Amino acid sequence: MKRKLLMALLFSLLIGLLAACGGSDDADDGEASGDDAATDDGDKEVYTVATDNGYVPFEYIDEDSGDLVGFDIDLITALAEEADIEIEFETLEFDGIVAGIGSGRFDIAIAGMTITEEREESIDFTQPYYEAGLILAVQDGNDEIESIDDVDGKVIATRTGSTSQEYLTENTDAEIEAFPAIIEAYQNVLAGRSDAVLYDLPNVQYYSEKDADGELVTVGEKLTGEDYGIAFTKGSELRDVIDDALTTLKENGTYDDIYEEWFGERPEGT
Repeated sequence: MKRKLLMALLFSLLIGLLAACGGSDDADDGEASGDDAATDDGDKEVYTVATDNGYVPFEYIDEDSGDLVGFDIDLITALAEEADIEIEFETLEFDGIVAGIGSGRFDIAIAGMTITEEREESIDFTQPYYEAGLILAVQDGNDEIESIDDVDGKVIATRTGSTSQEYLTENTDAEIEAFPAIIEAYQNVLAGRSDAVLYDLPNVQYYSEKDADGELVTVGEKLTGEDYGIAFTKGSELRDVIDDALTTLKENGTYDDIYEEWFGERPEGT
């Protein structure tokens, strides 16, 4: 009996030792898996890019795919690849983008943002990546407004926080109606609630040709010479990284390829 009891105790002890050894191996395997996952995911910091989702053809939601697309989106994606950084997008209204990048809420902002002296007080910009300007547009058949000289006393729609709103405030006596999304300004003109809209030339032209079916027409000459820049919080080291990448893309033709895809022609001088 004693011999059987001793054998049982020895057997139980052996089972316990084997179980302990097995548990240790499992833990080691788990730690190794975690290390492998970290290696697979990489240890790059992910930078947040603030942008809009309603500024055609620079950044907007494709109706068919539901994806965020546009010239700015393709450009910043190519720049991130060239600079070997990871990015993720966050979309919001334009005036929130300007405020957010100035306060350091975002790492990068690309949203057809004009480089101005006022903005440069709190924001660092890359070299210009697109030359724009402002243009006036009216509903087809409106003969009362033929240029910016005719807007005093008229209701002029534009976008909140934009340089076009600033231009109207500083240079005209128009009654300004500013909207968070520029498409609202266009629709207000087409509905007859506003007499005209003032906004960035490429977007006005695109909307007039693609979405307004000829009911919205541009009038007068292009106003001001404006350059778009990619924005960063003041003093950000990332600014130089992206600026260098932009120089590279302009030199190797990648920038011209992206430009041609969205605007149907290569930039002047290339």
